Amino acid sequence: MRVGVAGLRRGQSFLRVFAERDDCEVVAVCDTSPDVLTKVADRWQIPTRLDRFDDLIQANLDAVVIATPGPLHARQAIAALDAGRHVLSEVPAAWTLEECHDLVAAANRADGIYMFAENMCYFHYLQEWRDRIQRGDIGDITYVEAEYVHNIRPRMQEGNWRKDMPPIYYCTHSLGPVLDILDDRCVQAIGLSTGPRTSPEIGVDDLEVGLFRTAGGVIVKILCGFSVCREPAFHWQVFYGTEGVIENGRPPGDPAKIFRQGQDGMQEIHAEVSDPGLEPAVTGGHGTSEMLLVEDFVKAARGEQPVPIDVYRGVEMTAPGLCAHASALQDGAPVSIPDFS
Repeated sequence: MRVGVAGLRRGQSFLRVFAERDDCEVVAVCDTSPDVLTKVADRWQIPTRLDRFDDLIQANLDAVVIATPGPLHARQAIAALDAGRHVLSEVPAAWTLEECHDLVAAANRADGIYMFAENMCYFHYLQEWRDRIQRGDIGDITYVEAEYVHNIRPRMQEGNWRKDMPPIYYCTHSLGPVLDILDDRCVQAIGLSTGPRTSPEIGVDDLEVGLFRTAGGVIVKILCGFSVCREPAFHWQVFYGTEGVIENGRPPGDPAKIFRQGQDGMQEIHAEVSDPGLEPAVTGGHGTSEMLLVEDFVKAARGEQPVPIDVYRGVEMTAPGLCAHASALQDGAPVSIPDFS
């Protein structure tokens, strides 16, 4: 498979994984920064170096990795699909609900596949939790919370695209694995925001929370924040069931735990990001998750399996954040989330 990578900051993670595969070759890279483009292409000895995405998708490629700033993802994915390329798109899938609809339409008319690169779905402990929860270890799930809190104020002060992003737009790292585990989708959103209080000179809201109701009747609360005074960054999740609870630990040393009906208290459990059964010779910076994600993408592009996180799941993981922010702008008024199927 001949692969092109667009966006060489985040995209280097995927470049490393693809470059180590015998069945893939990164033949073209694209970035708007001449210095970054030259540095990365020289390091990996990549012959085709482009500064325009439209030129990248016209190159001799089979697949394109979209790791550019978030507001560009949907329109670039649509252009790549229309050009006959397979697409692996970073999060979020889209920046507006209209783009969500347009992306679904493009994927449906395309010859190539679209896969949403939500790497948290490939974290080893979350895949283990999916098995535990789906076999009923803690009964029927009634309520879930997840958080992604990461102080990136220095990057935003340097002009990173997330300085203009409502925090809840980046909910997919939290909401994605929740929906994957529940095999569900959100139908209603309520959102509230703190406003830009920690670093008002940046102008981005500190924290934004979304409260969602799923089609299956589960209540989900997601918290996202990037202009915050807290270290280190962390992901956290808790699932409440009718017969128990499973909860991740908070850094630096809090362990993951499970409680099941009849036990005396919470029992510690392992929560590895990487699959301990795999040799982590190549990682994209998030344990073995990107290695596994790329493996699924390549298999799906060859027609060997369905796309694990297809365009419908991609917009179902993205749109709730867009609707939660719309709710926050209306003082928390409930907002219905479209059904893209």
